[in-house]
Amino acid sequence: MAEMRPPIESGVPDPFQYMHPAMRRNYGQWKWHDRPRPGVLHHVAESGDEVWSVRAGTQRQMDLYTIRKLCDIGDAYGEGYVHFTIRSNIEYILTDKNKVAPLIEKLQAEGFPVGGTGNSVTMIAHTQGWLHCDIPGTDASGVVKALMDELHAEFVREEMPNRVHITTSCCQINCGGQGDIAINIQHTKPPKINHDLVANVCERPTVVARCPVAAIRPAMVNGKPSLEVDEKKCICCGACYPPCPPMQINDPEHSKLSIWVGGKNSNARGKPQFHKLVAAGIPNNPPRWPEAAAIVKKILQVYKKDAKDWERLADWVERIGWPRFFELTELPFTKFHIDNWRGARESLNASTHIRF
Repeated sequence: MAEMRPPIESGVPDPFQYMHPAMRRNYGQWKWHDRPRPGVLHHVAESGDEVWSVRAGTQRQMDLYTIRKLCDIGDAYGEGYVHFTIRSNIEYILTDKNKVAPLIEKLQAEGFPVGGTGNSVTMIAHTQGWLHCDIPGTDASGVVKALMDELHAEFVREEMPNRVHITTSCCQINCGGQGDIAINIQHTKPPKINHDLVANVCERPTVVARCPVAAIRPAMVNGKPSLEVDEKKCICCGACYPPCPPMQINDPEHSKLSIWVGGKNSNARGKPQFHKLVAAGIPNNPPRWPEAAAIVKKILQVYKKDAKDWERLADWVERIGWPRFFELTELPFTKFHIDNWRGARESLNASTHIRF
């Protein structure tokens, strides 16, 4: 019996084994590319080989039936090679131009919109939500579904001033990351502690160490080892809940959605930027989250109308100023929007440029 190869515990799998042969042959030798239509990328290599990529909107969390359907479409209408983008869209790789139109027709007939390229609202990146995460205050994937139903027209067209990246995060730890527009949960009350369960369920030193602002300390309650929270220090982040479920932070009334604007990760024309709070206290109202969707749509409408060509949302806000932004979007400005945090502000490296 052949000896099995030991697993590699670091790094990513070899991508070349999954690439279309035309992509392997011309790796690093591409001459130019264009977009014949929204959702289709056309690359031409130095050798003269041509490759078409057809991008379709797909959800991040898919059932086996959907995956098999997408694979069957790739076998019947494509050339059997696919990959997924960082925003969980499937792309079919083709070298035969005549297969592009039938593939697009089939994808749309099966309910997979073709788009997400160029100056469009791309698929929303999101965290795990209720399905996998142990800390969510909302369902990030549900917010994505509700929002993309509203923004479908901007996904299949390229009519925005520049690309728009939207993210959602189901807790304040925000593993959803930066985005032109970000929808995050905000817990507004400290955790409620079930003292009868803490000693049996929680490793108290781990919970104390988990708090980023040192607001948790050991305590004896009703003669049992437990924990207590200094509510003056607590920032309601929810980091204590995963190692100690009896410290319940989620609340149907006091866990709210917030919307942040102006973040980006790219370093192409300007350095990366942090997003900033523009709306808070939005009801966490599943399954359609209409209040959050209305604010996002309003921001996009104003940005689309007022921004110059190729301005990212952050660049547009920087040009017109925040007072004008709140005026155009008709969002209320409160004292909670004032950015007065100065910790590490001068030394924080927010750019990928090397500095000495």
